[in-house]
Amino acid sequence: MANIKQQAKRNLTNEKKKLLNAAFKSSVKTAVKKVEVAVKNNNAEEATMALQKAFAKLDKGLAKGIYHKNFVSRNKSRLSKLANSLA
Repeated sequence: MANIKQQAKRNLTNEKKKLLNAAFKSSVKTAVKKVEVAVKNNNAEEATMALQKAFAKLDKGLAKGIYHKNFVSRNKSRLSKLANSLA
């Protein structure tokens, strides 16, 4: 436990942020999985819709500072390749 009051407050905010980031990361994983499932089922229009949502989520995670730019770029590239394999 922190002896300094400010550090105790900081620990609380860090814990809250950790929970929010974990929830956001989970939603990104779900969005990515929806694209993969749509491609697996050969559903092109559903895949493109899910791809747009996944891109938006990844970009938002980058803007919030949750993800590194290379992580976002790599995932967007991989998902694009996957979706384009249907066309």
